Amino acid sequence: MLFRARLGTFLAFALGGLLCGVWVARMPALSAKFDIGARDIGIVLLIWGVAAIIAMQGLRGVIARTGSRAVLRIAAPLAAVTAALVAVAPTYGLLLVAIALFGMAFGVMDVSMNAQASVVERAHGRPLMSGMHAGWCVGALSGGLFGSLTALLHLSFTRAVLAAAVLALTAALLIGRMYLADPPAVMARDGERRARLPMVVYLIGTLTFLAFMAEGAIADWSGLLLHDELRASEAVAALGYPLFELAMLSGRLVGDRLRVLLGTRLLLTLGGLLTAAAMSVVLLAPSTPVALIGFFLTGTAVCTVVPTMVSLSGTVAPGRSAAAIAQVGTMGYGGLLLGPMVIGLLADRTSLRMGLTIVVALALMIAVGARFLPVTERTDFAASDPGPATDSVPELVAA
Repeated sequence: MLFRARLGTFLAFALGGLLCGVWVARMPALSAKFDIGARDIGIVLLIWGVAAIIAMQGLRGVIARTGSRAVLRIAAPLAAVTAALVAVAPTYGLLLVAIALFGMAFGVMDVSMNAQASVVERAHGRPLMSGMHAGWCVGALSGGLFGSLTALLHLSFTRAVLAAAVLALTAALLIGRMYLADPPAVMARDGERRARLPMVVYLIGTLTFLAFMAEGAIADWSGLLLHDELRASEAVAALGYPLFELAMLSGRLVGDRLRVLLGTRLLLTLGGLLTAAAMSVVLLAPSTPVALIGFFLTGTAVCTVVPTMVSLSGTVAPGRSAAAIAQVGTMGYGGLLLGPMVIGLLADRTSLRMGLTIVVALALMIAVGARFLPVTERTDFAASDPGPATDSVPELVAA
């Protein structure tokens, strides 16, 4: 049963990454479909993110009361259905409505699958969250490749995203049986649900905000840095983010083992320091190849920060893990939305290299903030028996 739950949750993360990867990869086709420019595309992305945050914050009590399994069984198929609405929207106005619905469904899916991952992780008694988040990287890379393939085949935005949505809906319905039931202690009573979360949840949320802000900055500005500052061709400049995601995937597949070996606090501290060092390589790079290496190293360094924060948030508020994860997720998405905007403003006044120095600052703040996290035998799996080194779970999921 634990194997099925681990695999099912991993696949839920992969589905989320797939849905986002496809429609983001086909963004130029979306622009052409409605004859809209960068400003209108920015509005689409903003509405999607804000809708996800609203759903995360507004429905966290529902998730806490009913449990992650029940909510994820509904949210994952609903995310696929609303992605289909995005695909078939006939006008820009209806697209905004559809993208808001998709954002809300995805926000609930995001919280519930992280909460489910926390349930599975605690059932195993050892870190699994980085491996679960590796599923997102697998899905995002697969979605990007699928999007590129559909573009090569000259399929429209509607057909490409609709095909991905149908595939995701079918898979979401099949894996819904694989999730693990939430323990009774996780199901919050009404009085507990309304009580204020411990302050440590907001500290974890702040560090997650910083990590998401750094990741978003690299995702949105890596291509422009390579193209505008280092004069790389568009084709070469487009390699920056895929290399970053590939490095994130590679690191997350071993991140749980590193957490057992190093401990939670040391892992986060090293993650922050190494991210700052790797991003410095990017900013000081004299040529495109050096910058690409720097992006890969940055992804390897930062990849374990968010999964570890989510894992911590699921343990620091006993009986209210779903609410804590929802709060941390909401704060993290805020960083994902704010980061690119802040860097854009700094770059406009100085240069893109100077604007991206904020990533170095954010990474150093994570390293410092990690020293203040309360790590106990319950929250730090490195302090407990990690269990057998191997079982019947495939390596990709067991990472």
